[in-house]
Amino acid sequence: MKYRTLGKDLTVSAVSLGCLGMTHAYGAPSDEKEMIERIREAFDLGYTMFDTAECYTGTNPDGSTAYNEELVGKALEPIRDKVIIATKCGVFWDENGKMIRDSSPASIRRSVEGSLTKLKTDHIDLYYQHRIDENVSPEEVAETMKQLMQEGKITHWGISQTDEEYLRRAHAVCPVTAIQNRYSMITREYEPMFPVLEELNIGLVAFSPLGNGFLSGAYSKKDKFTDPLDFRSHMKQYTDEGFDAYGELLKLIHAMAEEKGVTDAAVSLAWMIDRKPYIVPIPGTRKSSRLKENASAAGVNLNAEEIGKLDTLLNQL
Repeated sequence: MKYRTLGKDLTVSAVSLGCLGMTHAYGAPSDEKEMIERIREAFDLGYTMFDTAECYTGTNPDGSTAYNEELVGKALEPIRDKVIIATKCGVFWDENGKMIRDSSPASIRRSVEGSLTKLKTDHIDLYYQHRIDENVSPEEVAETMKQLMQEGKITHWGISQTDEEYLRRAHAVCPVTAIQNRYSMITREYEPMFPVLEELNIGLVAFSPLGNGFLSGAYSKKDKFTDPLDFRSHMKQYTDEGFDAYGELLKLIHAMAEEKGVTDAAVSLAWMIDRKPYIVPIPGTRKSSRLKENASAAGVNLNAEEIGKLDTLLNQL
């Protein structure tokens, strides 16, 4: 595993682990004991940052709530001093499953206390505002985060799904360590922010770096996701049209993977890691084999010609 620094001084594994899918968004939650083993296996493979959020919940077979933060807390408790825990606040679900955004100071403070308890820790290493709340200014959010730092409850903070203006205003009050945005070969709309990140020395933690598994080469048109709790059931890349649109890209990724003796996922993640020294993908998985595949991406070197071929094709899509 390789390591890189987010912001001024937060060192994390070049490939880190997104824990969302273990309880949320990909159907019913997996067995807690099995997922604890998976998280600890990830640590043994070199992963050092583990990403979760207050709102990553699911419903267990017995009707109880599966809290992702509790899962992560139990898994990392024995190795807490060796890992980076990242979690998020400001997003809640109402009784109809609608997203509610609340980044008021009172809400953030309630959330951080709840997260500290669930995560079994006395501080959070990277605490994100999960989504922008139009009713609260970036300055007010940043001031709250500054206070939490001064109190020792968090050590770094970030913003998920931010734009340039909001980021600059927040950063001016309390320096931002990282943003967390959706980024992959097939989702590149945040690339215009790269110069801003470089100017301000802010990292990019990329969620869904494999296009929700699409770029892993593990799926084809015959695979259908019908569970309404599985986000892939309504993602355009998993339609017949999506496979047709990205068919040439998938072929090129696979050809490079075969030539290097690695997986399609490793090539896809390596493209991102090679792109900028401050990008850290956080692919998620419930499978041991995928953990190993994703970790191997840190050791895959794409030369200028290979990157050029990928970029040329991507720019045509």
